[in-house]
Parts: sequence; structure tokens; C-alpha cells
Amino acid sequence: MANIKQAVKLGVFTLAIMNVTAVVSLRGLPAEAVYGMSSAFYYLFAAIVFLIPTSLVAAELAAMFQDKQGGVFRWVGEAYGKKLGFLAIWVQWIESTIWYPTVLTFGAVSIAFIGMNDTHDMTLASNKYYTLAVVLIIYWLATFISLKGMGWVGKVAKIGGMVGTIIPAALLIILGIVYLASGGHSNLDFHSSFFPDLTNFDNVVLAASIFLFYAGMEMGGIHVKDMQNPSKNYPKAVFIGALITVIIFVLGTFSLGIIIPAKDISLTQSLLVGFDNYFRYIHASWLSPIIAIALAFGVLAGVLTWVAGPSKGIFAVGKAGYMPPFFQKTNKLGVQKNILFVQGGAVTVLSLLFVVMPSVQSFYQILSQLTVILYLVMYLLMFSGAIYLRYNMKKANRPFRIGKKGNGLMWIVGGLGFLGSLLAFILSFIPPSQISTGSNTVWFSVLIIGALVVVIAPFIIYAAKKPSWADPNSTFEPFHWETQAKPQVAPATTTTAGPATSSATTIGSTTSAPSTGSGSVSSDKDTPQKQS
Repeated sequence: MANIKQAVKLGVFTLAIMNVTAVVSLRGLPAEAVYGMSSAFYYLFAAIVFLIPTSLVAAELAAMFQDKQGGVFRWVGEAYGKKLGFLAIWVQWIESTIWYPTVLTFGAVSIAFIGMNDTHDMTLASNKYYTLAVVLIIYWLATFISLKGMGWVGKVAKIGGMVGTIIPAALLIILGIVYLASGGHSNLDFHSSFFPDLTNFDNVVLAASIFLFYAGMEMGGIHVKDMQNPSKNYPKAVFIGALITVIIFVLGTFSLGIIIPAKDISLTQSLLVGFDNYFRYIHASWLSPIIAIALAFGVLAGVLTWVAGPSKGIFAVGKAGYMPPFFQKTNKLGVQKNILFVQGGAVTVLSLLFVVMPSVQSFYQILSQLTVILYLVMYLLMFSGAIYLRYNMKKANRPFRIGKKGNGLMWIVGGLGFLGSLLAFILSFIPPSQISTGSNTVWFSVLIIGALVVVIAPFIIYAAKKPSWADPNSTFEPFHWETQAKPQVAPATTTTAGPATSSATTIGSTTSAPSTGSGSVSSDKDTPQKQS
């Protein structure tokens, strides 16, 4: 009778709000506030060509492989083979590692504004050494907490999301409306053009970072199987969530532009300054430290949640034979300790760039751009891989499918996502004219060398991998093109074991080297077999 019992299904609005909570962050609003009214164009454009395609494509891929491990490694690996699959999950992990200093920079600024002296707060927030110290202390504290086990973090994340993001976003928008309704002077020209001057190339460069605002929506694809009638309800949830997300971003950005002149906008400080100015206007300056604490708590809760999160994906793939045993070590609680320490070392080195860059703001921008570049590499592979799998796995079961018949809609949705990602990828290398980033040589060197090192590293690791790297307890399933190739080599390898035994041993070792000897090495190819 237990099998008859129905699992609780997610409602359309529930999933929509889950997506909003996962994606929305207020720390990036100042970057778009400098564009005034045209910021709305960028938000809508990025939503159409990136947010919605990401959600729909990820839902189809997640539903296809809902019973198999690997995430983006599985999705890309099924299409293009193990090397590019490993690259996809590698850049996803490294991207999240680079993200920590940027989000913690925002947290450090929030903490600086807890004081009641505006001048002192702003001076402290712009101090590179203060920011560096706060970033490192909080990050390593979160890492050591992660090593202790974090069963309670789920509740902290929910509270942090509401207290540190949703409530402040609503409050910021309400304050902007009250300010205008009571006759406050607007620094935002509401009569300016909705469409940016695209003939000025500099106008679109900084806006490329807006794609990262929407990054992470692919995570929501795992819930597609938890919905009733997903083919109908999941797209509804995506579009409702996207609409709410865009409204929060647009109105929140406008609210900052109303209270702060464009020339005075700072990427790291303006959100707190905006709240401060609004509270002073309504004679409630005592609220400034409270909102600063709330925003800092939201950032810290998010970091605490994600410190161990993205590393779990690379850890699982590593156990399947893609990472040396060093990276597979866990503590007695099963936490991937060595990966966390390596990740912490990378965060520390990146954070030291504070003392090299001309300002905290320039450091914040260059790391944000590098994060965008790396994440977009994964998205380019994901979008193109989804289209390729329509032909390479055309008979596969798709519980959720973009378009009822044919591949036309997938070409439109996946193609739009791919082209949008490619545009943002190219623009991310160009220094924005609106922000002082110091020497262009430093800017290009950090971005180009950083991106090349990160992209080349997984290929070097893959080339060096050994059969001994695979954990015999790994339960990573073979790719579809491996199982298709298996009958071709079965006569040469199956001498003492029947099909059932061969299948059982493959589960634990297929991603590094088959366990049946040299005769089955041909099934461990990097290039998928074409499905007839």
C-alpha cells in the first residue's frame, strides 16, 4: 500500500516563489541603477534571452535524467562526452568559489553601515584592508562550521532569504513610492528613453553582468518531477517567477536611482546609502543599522549555505574517478574536507587582490565579470547540449518537453539562450567606462589569464586521471552512449561474468575505467555514440 501513497506535489505559485528566492539578490542593483530608465530594458532583455530559456532547458534536462547523478556533468556529458561534461561541472564549481569574495564584499559593506556615523561608515566600507579582513574571517568561519555538519542551515537559509532579501526588497520599493508620493525630488529622469543608446558600445558592457543576476535558475529544474502535470504547470511557474523577479529588480533599481544621483552610485555602497537616505527622509534613521544587519545576515546565511553546496557536485564526480583521491577525502561526518580547504585557499588568494586593485569597487567588478565569464561557459555547453540531445537521444523519455512535437521550439528557446549567453560572454571581457577599474592591462590580464587557467585545468586533470582514482563505492551510472557501446565489446570481455555482474561492476567504475580489463576500454570513450 505504501507505493500507492502520493507524494506531496509542488504548486505553481510555490515553485515560482522558490525560484524567486533562489535567484533574487539585492547586491547587484547599484550596477544597473547607473542606467536609469534603460535599466528596465536590460532586465527584460536578459529575462527573455537568458532567464526563461535557462529555466525551460534545465527543466527538460533534469526531467530526462531525474534518476541519474551528475547534474550539469550528466547533461553535457550525455551530449558531448566526459571531457566537456567535466569542464561544465568544473567551471560551475570554480565560478561559485570566485563568487564568494564578491558577495562577502557586499556583506562587509553592510556590516560597516551598522554604525550611526555616516561619514565613518562610508570610510570604513571603502577601506580595502577592513574588507579583506571581514571577507576572510567570515568565509573561513563558514567553512569550519560546514566541516562540523550543517543540518540546521536549511532553516537559517530560509530566514536569511526572507530577512535579508525579500523583506528589504519590498521595503526599498515601498520607500521609493512613499518618497515620490510625498513630493520628494527624483534623481531618476522618468522621461528618459527606455531603450539604451546601443550605438555607444560602452553602454552595454557593464550590463553584461546582469546575466549573473539570473544565474542559478537551472537548479530549479530538479523540481520539475515534483509537480502535478509538469508540462503545463512548470512553464507557468517559470513565467510567474520570472515576472516577480524582473519586477523586484526593476523597481528596486528605480528606487535606488530615485534617491541617489547616477554620478554618485557605488557598486558596493549604494544599496546601504539608498536605504540610509530614505530613512533620513522619513525621520527614521534608527532603522539604518537594522537594515544593514538584515542585509548582512542575508549574505552570511547564503554563504553559509553555499560553502559546502557547489563542492558536493564536483565531489560526487571526483569519486567516480575524475579527481585524485586527495580531493575525495572526507571527515568523520562525510563532509568533503579537502575540497573545502582547497576552495578556501582559492578564496583567500582571490581576496588578496583587494590590495592590488585601485579600489574595493574595481575589485568587486572584475571578480564579478570573471564569475560571469566562467558561468557562461557552462551555460553555452548546456544550451547547445540540450539541442544536440534532441537528435542524439531522440527516443529518450522526456517527462517535461519544450514543444509537444518536433524540435523547432527547442531550437528557438535553446538558441536564444545560447546566443544571449555568447553575447554576454564577449561583452564581459570589455572594461566598463562607467567604473574606474584601474589599468586595462590588469583588467584584461586577470580576466583572460583567469579564464584560461580555469578552463584548461580540467583537461589537464582529465588527461592525468587513473583507474585507481575511482571510488569502488561510487554509484555513478554510465552514460547512455556507454551502455550502447557495451554489446560491441561484450564478447571480448565477458568470460567469467554474466551481464548482470558486468552491469553491477560498471556502476561504480564506468566514469574512470571499466573494471573488466583492457578489452572494455573502448566503451570509456570521450565521444558519444550516435543513437539510431
